[in-house]
Amino acid sequence: MYDPIQIATSKFDQGFSCSQSLFSAFALQFGVSDEIASRIASPFGGGIARQGETCGAVTGALMALSLKFGPRMGESNDGIYHISQEFLHRFQQQNTYLQCRQLINFDLSQPGDLEEARRYQVFDKVCPILVRSAAEIVLSMLASDEQPI
Repeated sequence: MYDPIQIATSKFDQGFSCSQSLFSAFALQFGVSDEIASRIASPFGGGIARQGETCGAVTGALMALSLKFGPRMGESNDGIYHISQEFLHRFQQQNTYLQCRQLINFDLSQPGDLEEARRYQVFDKVCPILVRSAAEIVLSMLASDEQPI
């Protein structure tokens, strides 16, 4: 049975970034190979290239949602913006923040913070919860009959 939540958390446990884990867990059902999905999502981990900005689980989730709800060439982005805002709202309701540095309490763009985050096992304790949360929200939104406005 295909379980994108389990796939996302398993990929993260295997060492893929949060963004790669999220996007690749959903991409195959839309015809995007695991390899291509992982490559596309690779710069978004750690809050976009370890800059502590938007959480990689969030960016990976938004990419996954765009595979179903994204506009075709020449169409308006209004629909995907609406869906994306809904995802962001739900994620923030569950996790308080959207920025990596706020979610993990370390700024990975600062010297020493990456090592400190590893020492405190943030990537083992906090990030899997965020990956699961994002995957659950994406799964519920993909299953919804609601279409973008």
